[in-house]
Amino acid sequence: MTAVAVAVFTIAYILIATERVHKTIAALTGAGVVIALGVMDSDDAFYSHETGIDWNVIFLLLGMMIIVGVLRQTGVFEWAAIWAAKRAKGSALRVMILLTLITATASGFLDNVTTILLIAPVTMLVCERLDIPPAPFLIAEVLASNIGGAGTLIGDPPNIIIGSRAGLSFNDFVVNMTPIVLIELAVFTLLLPRLFRGSFTVDPERVADIMALNEREAIRDPKLLIKCAVVLAAVFAGFFGQPLFHLEPSLVALLGAGALVLISGLPQRDYLAAVEWETLLFFAGLFVMIGALVKTGVIGRLAKYATELTGGNALVATMLILVVSAVLSGVIDNIPYVATMSPLVAQLAATVGNESQAHALWWALALGADFGGNLTAVGASANVVMLGIARRSDHPISFWEFTRKGIAVTVVTIVVAAPYLWLRYFAFV
Repeated sequence: MTAVAVAVFTIAYILIATERVHKTIAALTGAGVVIALGVMDSDDAFYSHETGIDWNVIFLLLGMMIIVGVLRQTGVFEWAAIWAAKRAKGSALRVMILLTLITATASGFLDNVTTILLIAPVTMLVCERLDIPPAPFLIAEVLASNIGGAGTLIGDPPNIIIGSRAGLSFNDFVVNMTPIVLIELAVFTLLLPRLFRGSFTVDPERVADIMALNEREAIRDPKLLIKCAVVLAAVFAGFFGQPLFHLEPSLVALLGAGALVLISGLPQRDYLAAVEWETLLFFAGLFVMIGALVKTGVIGRLAKYATELTGGNALVATMLILVVSAVLSGVIDNIPYVATMSPLVAQLAATVGNESQAHALWWALALGADFGGNLTAVGASANVVMLGIARRSDHPISFWEFTRKGIAVTVVTIVVAAPYLWLRYFAFV
């Protein structure tokens, strides 16, 4: 069964990467094969927390997509697009820097997928107004979201898993992760002109048209905007207050979506038009294929082999975990990877006498998994959502168009993270 799980995942991944078959078809077919051949059964695929479809991710996406669909009817995205372009004085590079910094900051307090769902419509409209291709801007934003989300406990799902397993608090993440994230964002901002060279030419007439616009006139339905603001405030309060309310973010998003649909009075076609059904199905298929790798022990064995190579040296273990996590999280979703790797890191950390160095293993896992999500187009949930939005907006981004940029950013961020870990936890101990 192990060979079947590996073969199916490898073939499906190749088809997705080469775009010979639509990614949703490849993922669902792969999921169907592992179920049909008995590698997974219905309990494994639909009910298991370890191997099944992560319904929290699916329904969080669905709820936020519906909320965005209602919000789109107010004209607030047009308002934000005009505001951003005017603040940047029509400079495409300044627009990109502004939007990526906003995205990275928001990703520290919201999950990355929600941030991309909110920022992508604004980006599309800014680029439409300036008559420039939106693909470089969308790619830059999702790369920034994966970097910025690493800075806090709630910014990226792998961090939540790590915090729970290692007993690390919100403040622990702020003290240990936020400094390196700020450094990485500064480096990333300096990379943008070189990374997206040739993407910043704007027609001066377009700039003049933008500067002459009044963003307030873009708001089409002020009353609906107020309703959306109230519901969004409640949803975000639910996200932040999870320890108090004990509600999963997916339930909060669904409740918010239901309430907004109820009070908005919009027809079904308006709020369902923003739902990326193909993206949701792609995630379902991908989760099942990855679940087959988890069930057959493939991911666990890979992680165990990696830890055995450390030879008991905490620094070697830290660097190995950082690099291996970045590579594997770029190939498979970083959520199941971290869930599988966490027990092994816990065992390894228990053998390290110095508490600070033991924690360094966890920070290496978090940095590798979070930054590794940028490696390929399927390395993080936000990447897949962004590609779906771009395709539905008739600006498709290929697997390799994203991955070429993602590889460069991942290499740079990991190269910067390695000396940070060494200097902070090993050099002066």
